[in-house]
Amino acid sequence: MAALDVGGTSIKAALYDADLKDLASLREPTARGADGEALADQVARIVETLGKQAGTGTPDAVGVVIPGIVDDVERVARFSANLDFRDVPFGEMLDSRLGLPFAFGHDVRAGGLAEFRVGAGKGCTDAAFIPVGTGIAAALQLDGKLYAAGGQGGEIGHIDVGHRLPCGCGATGCLEAISSASAIARRYSEHTGRPAEGAEQVVDAARHGDEAAISVVNDALEGLGHGIKTLVTLLAPEVIVLGGGLFTAGDYVLEPVRAWLSANLQFQRMPELRIAQLGDEAGRLGAALLALDRLKP
Repeated sequence: MAALDVGGTSIKAALYDADLKDLASLREPTARGADGEALADQVARIVETLGKQAGTGTPDAVGVVIPGIVDDVERVARFSANLDFRDVPFGEMLDSRLGLPFAFGHDVRAGGLAEFRVGAGKGCTDAAFIPVGTGIAAALQLDGKLYAAGGQGGEIGHIDVGHRLPCGCGATGCLEAISSASAIARRYSEHTGRPAEGAEQVVDAARHGDEAAISVVNDALEGLGHGIKTLVTLLAPEVIVLGGGLFTAGDYVLEPVRAWLSANLQFQRMPELRIAQLGDEAGRLGAALLALDRLKP
């Protein structure tokens, strides 16, 4: 299977066998264009290139995942700020170019699918995958099935967690505006006047006693506690898998979230918190699993 994780700046692509062994891989800048035509052409070319690199010829199936609001059933990109897409029938466009069994989906839900099947959430029936990156969204598995709600499900980043900071969505108080990796870096720079390349740098500064970094990171982790409390109140997942750059710091950031939940949950089931295992390969692996599912009778 050819699997492509399309981001706003780059595409991570790989060719996998049925056991998810990586046979060939590549990464290149994402083609731009609001109508999706340039990106569809690029995807078709990458699929052909992967087959040539691996010496396997045409793959059995293709999986492509993108960010934004994605209707998996209609295979339409309803909205993607990173790709400048609005109501782009990307599935139909790729069908005409590929002529292969093809699966189209959302990058976070695909990453969650991979974590639920072969990663940290393996064996769970009710689980959530929350990667903390430039934004925050959740992949939800309920009764053993991914929950998409026409592409609208899982937007945990826009739960109001009680602050007054503006969010890019137009609201205030959103989890994403205080706890995302980009928000952590931005808030640290605003506090100190010093640039921060990402959340990992701020977390490292906090570990070394930087008071501004400690304050920003504590705010982010408390915000995550509030967001997760809402999630577990509504859906009661048995396991929550936390990923993204912020959680590369492991227990340093995981334990405060666990402690906050322990202190603030009342009747709700305390979820088991786990660190994601698949890193930035989760999206590609999820795309491959979607392609595999497409081949099933």
